Amino acid sequence: MQWWLTIIQLIIALGILNVWLLRFGKTTAWRGGAAKNMKEEFAIYGLPSWAVGLVGTLKVLCAAGLIVGVWAPVLVKPAAGLLALLMVGAVAMHIKVKDPLAKSVPAVTVLVLCLLVLLFKSTG
Repeated sequence: MQWWLTIIQLIIALGILNVWLLRFGKTTAWRGGAAKNMKEEFAIYGLPSWAVGLVGTLKVLCAAGLIVGVWAPVLVKPAAGLLALLMVGAVAMHIKVKDPLAKSVPAVTVLVLCLLVLLFKSTG
């Protein structure tokens, strides 16, 4: 049963890395408000400019923890837990700016996947 959770943790990690490393400066349908890139999105949410770096660093570290967690399972639950909290924040920001529900789908999906990993992944 654990193999499917490993696949989920890798899907989460690769998705986060895609957003924060490959699509950071690009327009997507999921950006908050009318933002064209990640920095604009954080500004629309009313967050300080330094929050982009902090949140991005935390998300990339969590993604790395989920990948390395394939071989070091002790990293998986802390990474998934912190990422789940960050996704709650992402959903809250979409709600704050009154985005259509569809814009929250990626954050909600990652949140649910993180919760599955937290609830069912064994640590060893």
